[in-house]
Amino acid sequence: MTLQEELLFDTGVGKSSIVWRFVEDSFDPNINPTIGASFMTKTVQYQNELHKFLIWDTAGQERFRALAPMYYRGSAAAIIVYDITKEETFSTLKNWVKELRQHGPPNIVVAIAGNKCDLIDVREVLERDAKDYADSIHAIFVETSAKNAININELFIEISRRIPSTDASPPSGGKGFKLRRQPSEPKRSCC
Repeated sequence: MTLQEELLFDTGVGKSSIVWRFVEDSFDPNINPTIGASFMTKTVQYQNELHKFLIWDTAGQERFRALAPMYYRGSAAAIIVYDITKEETFSTLKNWVKELRQHGPPNIVVAIAGNKCDLIDVREVLERDAKDYADSIHAIFVETSAKNAININELFIEISRRIPSTDASPPSGGKGFKLRRQPSEPKRSCC
């Protein structure tokens, strides 16, 4: 199953570090900011299927914001990342959610990741507030640390769990997206 996935948010919240940790299982404190978008893949075993994540990591700088819809329109899931040590990133997250709901696929799985949970001493966003918000929009919620590999794999496993099976019937009314199985390996589309 192939899962096309999009990571959204402002610069410096750790989107690229989350992807790098998931795909390469490493952390680079000096990772360069994404220019435009970067693309990575990873195949993981989930239950009895292989899930191939196709991950678009979009730049957080304002000048690249207009490019984001090109990536999330065809996505089955999106991870919106904020920095738990910067309240303004959580406030801005709500604008990304609004944009995604207006312009993204109708059945997109949304995950909210509060990154940098290893910096608990300088936390500005309460976990309860973020969890309540995620619940209110029916999104996955997890706090992560790309630096310390906390909840990174769990985030992607939960996305795998929530995306409809490739055997599921297409949504009524012809809206949504169609997921196809490849003959040699099960596939599913995500973010």
